[in-house]
Amino acid sequence: MSTTLQSPVPPANEPAKADAGALSEPTATGWKLTLKEFASNKLALAGIAILVFFVLFCFLGPYFYHSSQQVTNLDNIDSPPQAGNPLGSDDNGFDVLGRIMLGGQTSLEIGFLAAFIASVIGTLWGAVAGLIGGIVDAIMMRIVDVLLSVPFLLVVLIVAHQYGSNMWNLSLILGVFSWLVPARLVRGEVLTLRVRDFVSAAKVMGAGNSRLIYRHLLPNAMGTVIVNVTFQIADAILALSTLGFLSFGIKYPGTDWGSQLGNAEDSLTAGYWWLVYPVGICLVLVVMAFNLIGDGLRDAVDVRLRKR
Repeated sequence: MSTTLQSPVPPANEPAKADAGALSEPTATGWKLTLKEFASNKLALAGIAILVFFVLFCFLGPYFYHSSQQVTNLDNIDSPPQAGNPLGSDDNGFDVLGRIMLGGQTSLEIGFLAAFIASVIGTLWGAVAGLIGGIVDAIMMRIVDVLLSVPFLLVVLIVAHQYGSNMWNLSLILGVFSWLVPARLVRGEVLTLRVRDFVSAAKVMGAGNSRLIYRHLLPNAMGTVIVNVTFQIADAILALSTLGFLSFGIKYPGTDWGSQLGNAEDSLTAGYWWLVYPVGICLVLVVMAFNLIGDGLRDAVDVRLRKR
């Protein structure tokens, strides 16, 4: 009697298992995909590295490099770089390297605080205008249009002169006059979100406007807000530098990077390059770092800009 060898027949449930295995493979979604996309952006990572360096340099540097920033040294005015003063001294006898650290602290603190104030006001204003719509939206956005037509720098100069130039006042002034762009961005985002099914379902279930904003609209618009915050910080640091350059910055003996550039023209004419180039390079690098981070976040958050 002959026997016939037959190939083993796979169980009927094997394809189903294979499909189930394929479906169960972890896939990056949401914020994980955004972080992965951001981590693949080398320019954005360079921006993070530059920012971390300057944060450590400005806030931890004074613990390792000691210099007096309260008492002037008239015997050491405008000294060039030398042993003990790697970047020389300024026209008050202050050590320039320590002065840059102190000015960097002020510039970063005001930049972050002003951006926070502007983002909070602008986000709430834009969310309310976009959700309610109608005449309320029209009135709120016309107010934004009117304020956008007011010369920003002129108003900030007047208010800063009137109410003094300390860190809190300047942060508040810059933040209060910088919320207009975030408001328009968030309003546009909310206009697209409010017609989505999950918002309609929340309305049917009885959610009020405040719940819609805080639980449904703002979390989904947070990507746009975070991207804008990085640009707001860069803009606030530049605005502070402009105020300092025009002698409306932090009052003496405090300082910021813009104030240190106040006599840049005279310093360069006199050949005191150490009073201009080091602080100028720091300012450019920090602003560039925030812009690189903002560009990277924008590309990562917006699916249309990912790895085209």
